[in-house]
Amino acid sequence: MKKLSRRARAATGGAVIAVVAAGTFGTVSANASAPASPAAAPVANAKSGSTNTSTHLTVDAATEAAQAALDAAERENQKITVAVVDRNGNTVVTLRGDGAGPQSYESAQRKAYTAVSWNAPTSELAKRLEQAPNLKDIPGTLFLGGGVAVAAKGAPVAGIGVAGAPSGDLDEKFAAAGAATLGR
Repeated sequence: MKKLSRRARAATGGAVIAVVAAGTFGTVSANASAPASPAAAPVANAKSGSTNTSTHLTVDAATEAAQAALDAAERENQKITVAVVDRNGNTVVTLRGDGAGPQSYESAQRKAYTAVSWNAPTSELAKRLEQAPNLKDIPGTLFLGGGVAVAAKGAPVAGIGVAGAPSGDLDEKFAAAGAATLGR
């Protein structure tokens, strides 16, 4: 391959720089003169009667309920985790007590989710598995005692799940203690 002279290399480099610069400035000037984006579509208003309003537990109330459940367990020297989920099953707050097992975190959330999904204590739901064993296959659920639903105006608004005590009955007792604080 033939070597280019210094003059040829300088001319070639200058040409490359000129092309790049022209492309850059051409793009900038093209963008600078582009018309403004079209106006956003107006917001549509739903007609009356086509929506409903749901009630949700506040973060403060969820935290108070979780702390009450944790306190009830600590009075009985139990090491638990408590989770509170909203109506849609989203975790609002989770408190892991000192010494609670690593499995208790997810179990508490799943019990809370299960309770709010069916608006019933998970101990009752576990009994339904005899008639409908496929219920246990629903993702995110856990059919063991320890979850209670919280309702307002007859509709579920939250679930409280507890895990880590030696039995589901104790877990559910502590979850119920947390729910009781919400009724005061």
